[in-house]
Amino acid sequence: MTTHTEPLDSVLETVGETPLVRVSASPDAVPVYAKLESFNPGASVKDRIGKYMLEGMLADGDLEPDGTVIEPTAGNTGIGLAVAAGQLDVDAVFVVPERFSVEKQQLMRALDAEVVNTPTDEGMGGAIERAHELAEELDGGVVPQQFQNPLNAEAHYATTAPEVYEALDGAVGAIVAGTGTGGTLMGMAEYALERQPDTRIVAVQPEGSMYGAFFDEEPEEGEYKTEGIGTHDPATNELFDPDLVDDLVTVSDEAVHAEMQRLAAEEGQLVASSAAANSLAARRVAREIRDGETTVPHEAVVTVFCDSSERYLSKGVYRSFEEWEG
Repeated sequence: MTTHTEPLDSVLETVGETPLVRVSASPDAVPVYAKLESFNPGASVKDRIGKYMLEGMLADGDLEPDGTVIEPTAGNTGIGLAVAAGQLDVDAVFVVPERFSVEKQQLMRALDAEVVNTPTDEGMGGAIERAHELAEELDGGVVPQQFQNPLNAEAHYATTAPEVYEALDGAVGAIVAGTGTGGTLMGMAEYALERQPDTRIVAVQPEGSMYGAFFDEEPEEGEYKTEGIGTHDPATNELFDPDLVDDLVTVSDEAVHAEMQRLAAEEGQLVASSAAANSLAARRVAREIRDGETTVPHEAVVTVFCDSSERYLSKGVYRSFEEWEG
């Protein structure tokens, strides 16, 4: 990990170079390490793609300097894009399904972005459709579209993965990450597999998500409280390449809720539900490696703690499971 030791001119210069910290509950023989992405200025992993995508689109001419980015998002991507948009002098509008975190929407507005809500029952598909409608109505409106924009995965290929490999001197045996858009896992997987083709790549989803459809399974769709990962409509997840993935781990909301509480109480990690899901899956992979059930090139597992639980306190993440609002 590299730390910032000199004065910086812009908050965008603080994106990335986040700490890599061991998950203490992981096996001694096969440690799990997590990137703590709440250390980014917008407090989530999505700051990486906000900066990378807007800078790339401005450089390519896909976004005009005085244009408007319009993005369908559950919240963190909106915050990451809003942080970048404010520093790069472009406007931002975000289309957010109603059920998602109030805190995230408040932060997007605080960053001088406009938030447009769509009905919960329309899901991200409805938000995507509305974003494209708004782009047609606004001069200079552009939809970065994190679900299909290759710059999403490229951001993690260019930043997240190299930081991990530098910190661990390349000794990475497995990469485990939740899949929402799939960008984080795909970018890190591509980087890892170029360096060690037998690196194990594991996707993570909550029960009720439909990612199993990519693997010729017939998953049972259902609602889930875990935010930021999973999908109800695999057709929207254009970045996800199942050929890069060795396994798909599905975790229950109940287990995620308990792990959020354990991580806080035992490890001092105030992380949200996607991080808890990643922790559970990564620890499972580490145990499989320890027990000889899986062979990997190095005995270390890497995952991502995507954001902070503070962003979800209004949803009762630290109350009882029954009180936790998805």
